[in-house]
Amino acid sequence: MAENSKGSSILPTTSADPPARGDEKLFKGSAMTKRGSYAAISYMTCAVMLVLFNKAALSLYSFPSANVITLCQMICSCCFLYALRRSKLITFHANDSIAINDTSKTFVPIKTLIDTSPLALAYLLYMLVTMESVRGVNVPMYTTLRRTTVVFTMIVEYVLVRQRYTRPILGSVGLIVFGAFIAGARDLSFDSYGYFVVFLSNITTAIYLATIARIGKSSGLNSFGLMWCNGILCGPVLFVWTLVRGDLEMTMNFPYLFSLGFLMVLLLSCILAFFLNYSIFLNTTLNSALTQTICGNLKDLFTITLGWVIFGGLPFDLLNVIGQLLGFFGSGMYAYYKLIGK
Repeated sequence: MAENSKGSSILPTTSADPPARGDEKLFKGSAMTKRGSYAAISYMTCAVMLVLFNKAALSLYSFPSANVITLCQMICSCCFLYALRRSKLITFHANDSIAINDTSKTFVPIKTLIDTSPLALAYLLYMLVTMESVRGVNVPMYTTLRRTTVVFTMIVEYVLVRQRYTRPILGSVGLIVFGAFIAGARDLSFDSYGYFVVFLSNITTAIYLATIARIGKSSGLNSFGLMWCNGILCGPVLFVWTLVRGDLEMTMNFPYLFSLGFLMVLLLSCILAFFLNYSIFLNTTLNSALTQTICGNLKDLFTITLGWVIFGGLPFDLLNVIGQLLGFFGSGMYAYYKLIGK
């Protein structure tokens, strides 16, 4: 049955089979497969493009609410998944054949939805705290502190699955964090509340990625199934949140709501968000939560470069450039050691 599924699947899915207990490479570092490399590259590409489209919607068109954009992206994602699953182009379970007749409207048993509820809770906490963390800290310091997410991810993975790392991996992570602090050295102004919220954001990010990796291996769902459950559980909560905050009312009064240019930007943003979420789940389950975090650091470097070229407004600072280059070099070292299995 699994072989038939692999042969007939149009879009790649992930296997939820847990690794063998005797496989020491789980703890010493396993080489990244070609499929895992494609997942990492796809994530970074989608993430950079999505940031640019979101920037266009929020800055160029001055759209008042990022929460509504997130809600639209989540609704579109669920619609895409429903259409693809109903057309039998994808499956939500790792070992299911796409040809299986499925009369269920939810596609996923209620018990499975309950089992994946920690993922939805982790996502909501991650989203809420991350939005709050941007307010109290300036951008260079925010970028610096967010780069330390890799350390929190390693700690969370060790606590949850006793994941250990080799010295080359630890060295590359240390270089990334060191480069981040150099990049923000001129802006090390202490704000206790701002620092606390950013570090809390790092913890929730690490928990979210580690939860994806853990539930992805235990739930029997592939990346599409995890996305479906996350959207079904989080969508109503996010809708109520935007309703209570008044974001939906502001959206209805937005002057460019029916502008063709804005609608095209919003549509492309929703499409990219779908592929981004898919690549996050795929990259985290195929590789690891730490690899996903490192890819996020690489994505930030490309985003800063493209943002400076397209939108401008970023002053040149030698320490910032040196720090960014050190972070890029550390991320490249991690990718190299991951590819060769060290």
